[in-house]
Amino acid sequence: MIQMAEDAKNNPPHFTNAGFDIVAIAASAGGLTAQIKVLSTLPAEFPAAIAIVQHISPEHPSFMAEILSRRTDITVKQAEEGDDLTPGTAYIAPPNRHLLVNDDGTLSLSQSKLVHFLRPSADLLFESVAATYKERAIAIVLTGTGSDGAMGVEAIKKMGGTVIVQDVKTAEFSGMPSAAIQTGDVDFILPLDEISRVLVSLVMGKCN
Repeated sequence: MIQMAEDAKNNPPHFTNAGFDIVAIAASAGGLTAQIKVLSTLPAEFPAAIAIVQHISPEHPSFMAEILSRRTDITVKQAEEGDDLTPGTAYIAPPNRHLLVNDDGTLSLSQSKLVHFLRPSADLLFESVAATYKERAIAIVLTGTGSDGAMGVEAIKKMGGTVIVQDVKTAEFSGMPSAAIQTGDVDFILPLDEISRVLVSLVMGKCN
């Protein structure tokens, strides 16, 4: 069930029985394999929403949602404008669209300018999540080239959120994890095989 904030401000929903409301995941090269590893062991009753930025070709349709749906018990869909964040659902940024979380817990898609030559941008997703969910947000940086996500990691920590980064030794491409770690704003540096277990522990208060 979703517990809505009851004041005059435009606040996002807080999900019951969840230590955190949202998990934002960023990946680039090698990311599909890594995301399958993380999502495949999440329980269907995972009580937080998940937002995913994966760097993919802007010229072609993405089949990530279909591929991931076959590998996990949670719901996976390509994000659409105005989607309401729902527990146990992962929303994937469409090709060539920035994915942003609004302060009412809905999603926006944008074709605003490229960030570090990228669209979608992990930095923009993380920054919007930090502004909206503050200490109830988790950011995860997985394998990838470049440094996308590092500025967003700093925003997550500044607002009291939690940051998990894939250990570069288990990352197919070390650029993104290394850049995130170098910020000094990382709470957990974990082998890929351990990320899901720790995520469940943080969000659900137990290990799977």
